[in-house]
Amino acid sequence: MDSNTTTAPDRTPQRVRHELKFRLLDVLRTERLTPGMVRVTLAGADLEGFNSPGFDDHVKLFFPDPATGEIVMPKAGPNGPESPADGPRPTMRDYTPRHYDADARTLDIDFAVHDAGPATTWALQAAPGQRLGVGGPRGSFLLPTAFDWHLLIGDDTALPAMARRLAQLPAGTRALVIAEVDTPADQLPLASAAEVQVVWAYRHGAVPGDAAPLLQALAATQLPHGDFHAWVACESGVAKQLRAELIGARGAQPQWTKAAGYWRRGSIATHDSIGD
Repeated sequence: MDSNTTTAPDRTPQRVRHELKFRLLDVLRTERLTPGMVRVTLAGADLEGFNSPGFDDHVKLFFPDPATGEIVMPKAGPNGPESPADGPRPTMRDYTPRHYDADARTLDIDFAVHDAGPATTWALQAAPGQRLGVGGPRGSFLLPTAFDWHLLIGDDTALPAMARRLAQLPAGTRALVIAEVDTPADQLPLASAAEVQVVWAYRHGAVPGDAAPLLQALAATQLPHGDFHAWVACESGVAKQLRAELIGARGAQPQWTKAAGYWRRGSIATHDSIGD
């Protein structure tokens, strides 16, 4: 073998499946992290065995019925979740598990509160002693870190996943983050062993879901040289525009560009995977 031959880094993502479980958990505490973000810490014996290795994993949250307080939970069947045959369907939404503490058996979920849907309504009034249903995650998509640098772009709803990714990156890696929030008061600390540059884009009271803040911030930012993985998560239409801009004009490789719509303007309970 030629001693000058270098082995290409492994940049193959890995999919991991998990046993599907549904858990009924108690609200332990709540914290207003910023004007636009509420953290709810859940606890309970049902958290035994919870596993979420992927930074952008999502769990399904099942909310109490506003009238009765009852939480209708599906059961794990041989082919996936099975809803009750009779009665109302539960109100449910996808959220990123922000942090799981196996020793304390607690799970943090961060809620962006820029809308007025059932998840936001519940999070704003959540108090110790209340209950919430949690299903999953059903699987994880594990991205390697062997790139020259990493690009993360998203709005408030993506901040929990971006914070998790930055916490995973080892020393010696490099990351660029472009994050949209309403005002500087909504900035969150993003701890990492990596070298991280953060560019904040602001709405300043404008309605979320406009592509301008993130597209303008991307256009004004000089990207580092080298091979990079791009991860985008925000409103579906905006994510689609950002992916097209990254691949069409900013040198991103399609196979190393992952974009997701964490929500869709004018729709409810949306989680889109965006490709070609």
